[in-house]
Amino acid sequence: MFLIGLTGGIGSGKSTVAARLQEKGAVIVDADQIAREIVEPGEPALAELASAFAGVLNEDGTLNRAELARQAFASEESTKTLNRITHPQIRNRTRERLEEAEADGANVVVYDMPLLIENDEADQVDHVLVVDAPDEVRVQRLVEYRGLEAADARRRIAAQVDRETRLKHADTILDNSGSKDSLLAQVDEFWKSISR
Repeated sequence: MFLIGLTGGIGSGKSTVAARLQEKGAVIVDADQIAREIVEPGEPALAELASAFAGVLNEDGTLNRAELARQAFASEESTKTLNRITHPQIRNRTRERLEEAEADGANVVVYDMPLLIENDEADQVDHVLVVDAPDEVRVQRLVEYRGLEAADARRRIAAQVDRETRLKHADTILDNSGSKDSLLAQVDEFWKSISR
């Protein structure tokens, strides 16, 4: 099993790359999806979050993500609390998914992980694939496609590891400063290079 760590900053186009790799036959293990799963009703992480942060449950028992974000990112200590609760659960669920993929005989597995570099997980994959785009291009996309305010988009980008650090860890860099077609063509070339 060939394990690719797919990463890139917010607004870089990582989801487009993951979708194309899945079309080509890769199995995708999505860290963001797992992060959502572990806070569903009945999951231990949800109970821990409700205990650590006041008023983060909706009336129906689901997580109020906006309220959690407001509290969890208000201070470094609160962010550490959030990470202490969620990160071990995400790691365990990810390990289960990777083991399932290997048991099913998957040839190529893509670990779609925005924080691959920040969490020091780059050395745990066979190949680091970075989707890159200049910060201002990413800001423009976040405003246009996700409806963020430009200042909020810049804050979110600034909160992530900088481009230079991410690129230093890359085995392959996909340049997404141009069109979607250009990005998809690069993904196709990458797929050919690992499928030989």
